[in-house]
Amino acid sequence: MAQPIEQWINDIPPVTRVWIAAAVGTSVLVECQVVSPLQLYFSWKTAVGNMQLWRFVTTFLYFGPLSLDLAFHLFFIMRYSRLLEENSFSNRKADYVWLLFLCSIFLLLITPFLTLPLLASSLAFALVYIWSRRNPSIKMSLFGVVTITAPYLPLCLVGFSWLLQGGFQAAIGDIVGILAGHTYVFLQDYWPREMWSTTGQGEIQTPAPVKRMFGQAER
Repeated sequence: MAQPIEQWINDIPPVTRVWIAAAVGTSVLVECQVVSPLQLYFSWKTAVGNMQLWRFVTTFLYFGPLSLDLAFHLFFIMRYSRLLEENSFSNRKADYVWLLFLCSIFLLLITPFLTLPLLASSLAFALVYIWSRRNPSIKMSLFGVVTITAPYLPLCLVGFSWLLQGGFQAAIGDIVGILAGHTYVFLQDYWPREMWSTTGQGEIQTPAPVKRMFGQAER
């Protein structure tokens, strides 16, 4: 029995696997009262002013206590992060890490204007948006009721959050994730194809040191 579980874990691509393990580990630490959620949230005043630099990372790791909601978010990471890493970023681990880094920076920069102390869900939603834009022809069933194409998935999920969980405040994290994902897609995919880019490549290039760190060949 242990071997199939180990094989299943090993089949998850490495970046996605590390994120899932860190998210589960963080929730377990909170559940065991080793750390408090108040030690994980992000604000510039607390992180920089009080030199609590770990908050730059932990805000992207804590999805909440051990619950069905956590399982739902882990499903999102498992599905859409895995699909991106295995397809769009196949054999390009450094590029995928750089994508996560840039989306994280975007989210951190807009936190002074919003009440979003925990950004893990927003980062996961950014990946859902990026995947949906890179797979526009895929059809999927929404809760087994409606069939939609992939680009409509993020909007439908925002709509459900808005209607079922309490209006704009409940959906703001997902909306911010869409903004982060769209910024990446625009610069990397739309700009070189539709604008006046002379390189024919996306405007976002992974730095050479990052590629060397993850053993990715430079092109």
